[in-house]
Amino acid sequence: MKKKAQNPELTWWKLSLIGVGCIIGTGFFLGSSIAIEKSGPAVVIAFILAAIGTYIVFDAMARMTVDYPEKGSFRTFAKKAFGKETGFGTGWVFWTSETLIMGSQLTALAIFTQFWFPNMPLWLLATIYAVIGLVIILMGVDDFELVENLFGIIKVAAIVMFIIIGILALSGALDVTGGKTERAVFDGFFEKGTLGLWAALIYAFYTFGGIEVMGLMATELKDKNDAPKSGRWMLIVLSIMYVIAIGLVLLLVSWKDITKDESPFMTALNDYNLPFVPHIFNGMLIIAGFSTMVAALYAVTTMIVTLAKDRDAPAMFAKKGRLSVPLPALALTAGGLGASIVISLIFPGKMYEYITTAAGLMLLYTWFLILLSFWKLMKKTMWDQIKLYLGAVLILLAVSGTLLDGTSRPGFYVSLLFLLIIAGTAFYRHVKGARINDGAS
Repeated sequence: MKKKAQNPELTWWKLSLIGVGCIIGTGFFLGSSIAIEKSGPAVVIAFILAAIGTYIVFDAMARMTVDYPEKGSFRTFAKKAFGKETGFGTGWVFWTSETLIMGSQLTALAIFTQFWFPNMPLWLLATIYAVIGLVIILMGVDDFELVENLFGIIKVAAIVMFIIIGILALSGALDVTGGKTERAVFDGFFEKGTLGLWAALIYAFYTFGGIEVMGLMATELKDKNDAPKSGRWMLIVLSIMYVIAIGLVLLLVSWKDITKDESPFMTALNDYNLPFVPHIFNGMLIIAGFSTMVAALYAVTTMIVTLAKDRDAPAMFAKKGRLSVPLPALALTAGGLGASIVISLIFPGKMYEYITTAAGLMLLYTWFLILLSFWKLMKKTMWDQIKLYLGAVLILLAVSGTLLDGTSRPGFYVSLLFLLIIAGTAFYRHVKGARINDGAS
């Protein structure tokens, strides 16, 4: 991949815009349907709690960036706080989470495309998007960051478009089809109870995945002290948009009609006489999801190269061939995509929920390590300690909530397996390193 020059003029508001583009994706446009299914209208509470937890994690990461403005962000912080093996584990946990997120987005793209081609199998559509994404990386597209910013605008436009349509629908300005005359009006707000809200929390958190990229880019800020401010305003605006959009969905259609096989926003528009809007909106969802998937492809490929250069992965993954792309690293990434496609072929009905759950959990494990690193490295006020405890509790609630539901539980076991493999490898490296040092002495 062609390496872009650092941007010394990156301001806090530009980083906020980049953050919006990194975060908004299929996790919100499709993953929110799982959260609604599990908790009903109480999902708005889950989104508010997830927004609070996300802000606490970003604030901790941004403040460490101010004190330790080094490349590597949360991975470097973990190394400083707990040693090189923890840094190794953090890097691989993040790589695994991004790989799973990539598979989740791939499946979501296939589901969106079935809106137009309902008879095409999920695995075939996923394969097509995977191949296109890999070709784009092989091409080493210049100014990809600029393109991603453009896609970020499209993502925001999709949410704003839905909010405007939703308001018009509620005001009676749009014609209703299918004989629908009554609004949902948040029917059965707490019908799923506290346990439903608990189980939905992981999927609300998942919609905010991407703040780690802001942490990685915060080192390029013109003024590093602006890092916390960039996330604060971005998360406030994004949280408001999320809650309004989800609230409108629940007002336009009964939450009982929402399934994970279709975007809840598309479901909400089905009863209105909008012949072209659903197609336009679906196209925007595909663009949004594809841009996030390709960005994840770049992220996982770059991370494995970085791990290889730091001797936290086999050296072969840092090698480049005739092209500017590190082909061994890209081959490993392609293998992750291939595994996602195989799983979608074996479990076509449950694929998205399984992978989304595992991806969200691996992401939250990374966030938990960020909070632990802040606790170890930074001076803390009483308010800081309260925030850290609150953030940790919210993350642990989201993780444990996956055990409450039969369809979420396999994702927890998958994430636990990955975690044990990474922890076991880190422990082996530590023991091997200690033996080598003892032999040398």
